[in-house]
Amino acid sequence: MALRSFLGDYLPHQRAYSANTILSYRDSLKLLLQFAARKRGRVSELSLANLNAATITAFLNNLEAERGNGAATRNVRLSAIHSFFEYLGREYPEHLEQAQRVLSVPFKRTTNRTIDYLEADELRALLEGIDRSRPAGRRDYMLLTLMFNTGARVQEVVSLKTTDFRLVAPPTVKFFGKGRKERLCPLWPETARLLKQHFHDCGLEPQEPQFVFRNQGGGPLTRFGARLILKRHIQRAAEAQPTLKRKRIHPHSLRHSTAIYLLKSGIDLSTIAHYLGHACINTANKYVTIDLEAKRAAIAKAKPIVTKSRKTPIWRADENLLKWLESL
Repeated sequence: MALRSFLGDYLPHQRAYSANTILSYRDSLKLLLQFAARKRGRVSELSLANLNAATITAFLNNLEAERGNGAATRNVRLSAIHSFFEYLGREYPEHLEQAQRVLSVPFKRTTNRTIDYLEADELRALLEGIDRSRPAGRRDYMLLTLMFNTGARVQEVVSLKTTDFRLVAPPTVKFFGKGRKERLCPLWPETARLLKQHFHDCGLEPQEPQFVFRNQGGGPLTRFGARLILKRHIQRAAEAQPTLKRKRIHPHSLRHSTAIYLLKSGIDLSTIAHYLGHACINTANKYVTIDLEAKRAAIAKAKPIVTKSRKTPIWRADENLLKWLESL
């Protein structure tokens, strides 16, 4: 009852969370219930008493040990669990003590990994390696081109419908992004031309709201499908561009690549933040720190500070003196 009201009423109506956020919370709680049901046999036999702090901690450890999740994913799952137990303690006071114990389960400290992105030659190898003679190849080319052009999040891209595009000059696309914010993003003329061809090949009518990207079964492409598409083409491109083998490339890497490309083109951080749909300009500051080309240019301009070699002290050069000191 509490879980149904949390997902069905509290999150969508009282907090006005987006559908994607609710699905993320649902998946986290579903994984928790499946883990807790291992000893009971069935989820239907569980009670709230079974979801204590010890079970939550064991579940989080299991995510890392068995599912191979990192600390960041662990914290995402814990955030959803905390949100549910905050609601539980407020709406069902009889479970307040249990809720407080669960809320005391701490988040795990994460490490800041190097952000990988695609250099121009790597991106070129990625796109040129796609077989555009097949419908699936043309779809993949269109998908990856649009992701780089807009720097949009993968969920924003796969959720696009034909009515979100304006393909006459000046071409634009409207995203309904994170935090329920809408934004318009300009399209390159080449991207607009590819989209017109894609609409024609797929029989899509610009006036009717239809999903732009579909899977082989005809259903809307998911973010997981987009991830697999990128992974497959990255593996193929790595044969021509070996540097790709050393990088962890995922859909968000294309977003980083767009930001770096704009930064190298002389675009200011404020514009980049708005272009990508960041709520705060400070979020875009990280792109300054990962631009290796800018770092190389900076160190090339800096004059090295050369220190004169110092003469070795007499007491260090005198082996007899050192042996005498060691013998004391």
